[in-house]
Amino acid sequence: MEDSLIVESFHFISKEEALARFERDFPQLEGIVRDLKENPFPASYEIVFKKGIDSPYAITSFLEEMKELEGIEEIQFNREWLEKLIGISRIIRAIGFFLGGILILASFFIISNVININVYARQNEIEIFHLIGATNSFIKIPFIIEGIMLGLFGGIFSLFLLFVSIKSFPVYLGNSYSFIKPFIVFSFLSIKYCIGLLIGGGIIGLIGSLSSVGKFLKT
Repeated sequence: MEDSLIVESFHFISKEEALARFERDFPQLEGIVRDLKENPFPASYEIVFKKGIDSPYAITSFLEEMKELEGIEEIQFNREWLEKLIGISRIIRAIGFFLGGILILASFFIISNVININVYARQNEIEIFHLIGATNSFIKIPFIIEGIMLGLFGGIFSLFLLFVSIKSFPVYLGNSYSFIKPFIVFSFLSIKYCIGLLIGGGIIGLIGSLSSVGKFLKT
């Protein structure tokens, strides 16, 4: 069936649950609802679509079919709002890739410069190692390990900042967060992405250190 291809799940919402949701999301309007003698909210079904469906046309086609079913009085679907959210998400994704590229380059140059400074500071030690017969590969290893560790620490620090931001931003929004909560989900990265970020930081540190020590220690 076509609906099974785009629908993840559906949930029945009773009149009481709808009222409780409204009072939770709009506490400033709670008094207005209490003044009414009857619950103004109807029972309904809430449909959750599968992730990865970014075409409002597929959803619209599904909802048009739902309207023809018996017992359906009204379907609420703001297509214009959905299209705006999809457009904003694409812009944010593009900005994220752009800023990510800048941060990668910045990390590379910072690590490279740090290794350069350390190599300069240890010129006398490097000369002594050469005199006692140490190879360039042997001398490079500590600097390469240092670069990798700097990249890993940078990744760990980035994850820490992200975690703090995710935890503190909803608190900063206060009651306003209840209004946008259905549209914006603040969640931390999965284990896969966390590991990928750490590995990426280590690789950047490795490349940065290799580019630095290669200028001074020719094999």
